[in-house]
Amino acid sequence: MTTPTIELKPSSSLTPAADRERILANPGFGRYFTDHMVTVRWTEGRGWHDAELVPYAPLSMDPANMTLHYAQTIFEGLKAYRRTDGTIATFRPEQNARRFQRSARRLAMPEVPEDLFLGAVDALVRQDGAWVPPAGEESLYIRPFMFATEVGLGVHPAGEFLFMVIASPAGAYFKGGVKPVSVWVSEDYVRAAPGGTGEAKAGGNYASSLLAQAEATARGCDQVVWLDGLERRYIEEMGTNNLFFVYGDRVVTPSFSGSLLAGVTRDSVLAIAADLGYEVAEERISLDDWRRASEDGSLTEVFGCGTAAVITPVGEVHSARGSWKVAGGESGEATMKIRSALLDIQTGAAPDTHGWMRPLD
Repeated sequence: MTTPTIELKPSSSLTPAADRERILANPGFGRYFTDHMVTVRWTEGRGWHDAELVPYAPLSMDPANMTLHYAQTIFEGLKAYRRTDGTIATFRPEQNARRFQRSARRLAMPEVPEDLFLGAVDALVRQDGAWVPPAGEESLYIRPFMFATEVGLGVHPAGEFLFMVIASPAGAYFKGGVKPVSVWVSEDYVRAAPGGTGEAKAGGNYASSLLAQAEATARGCDQVVWLDGLERRYIEEMGTNNLFFVYGDRVVTPSFSGSLLAGVTRDSVLAIAADLGYEVAEERISLDDWRRASEDGSLTEVFGCGTAAVITPVGEVHSARGSWKVAGGESGEATMKIRSALLDIQTGAAPDTHGWMRPLD
């Protein structure tokens, strides 16, 4: 089937420039949204159709919409940056498009063609380019997502879907300097198990994480760390971040387990760490390994990585088995070098030797 062309139907009533500038001065994360959105429909037997860029507006939904009952919904997250030369570019959107397809397959949803996904992102960022903050760590966060629109209560894969893209300006994650976070290791709950939906970026995965995150917050911690779903021994993720462990000149991340989300930032960190001369590896790391290596000094740093914060140092670990610090609770040298190198590529301060940035004409 032919990929539809996105029809542009821009708003005649844009956010006043003064109001937009006030928002960009302190956007936070996910609090404000740009003037437009992209919508594309899929119907069984017809495929993708009615691709439009339209004014941002609420949706009307039937109470028997299948997503509300059976959670056929997936999403992605990526960023557009205003580079040092004033141009705008998105970071590795092709990887998000391919992961979106993998998520769709796992949840019995139609796959969005890569050119349609990229075209939708490009169209929205071009139209709302004024919402991309000035050069620096600030960015425009882009949220592509898809959900079932079929109406009915029968349990089966839906025959109608809506693919959308919205965007929200995002401020620097760490204001006033990077601060290490404290984590709570959840041993009562699991994020996902092999054979489940852990490898997909599905809404239900995040709903199931909220109780454990609330537990971490109640214990005075910033984030929750997940163990594997089978043995409850091996480290998987930190909240919505992939984790990295630094042993001197070795940078190690947990290997894929059948329930670990393949992070775009994770893949980028592996490449950048190698560029900087570190030995990189993907291995299984147990909670006992983490504590023992922290105590004997062989583990020198730990950090999480993801789209929102890019890289977040981990300073303290708390669990039912006890508590300990990593790198004396400070941000480590490798963590900050890798973070700086990645941000420099994203913002245009360093050459894009990997061809990761997708410039907008």
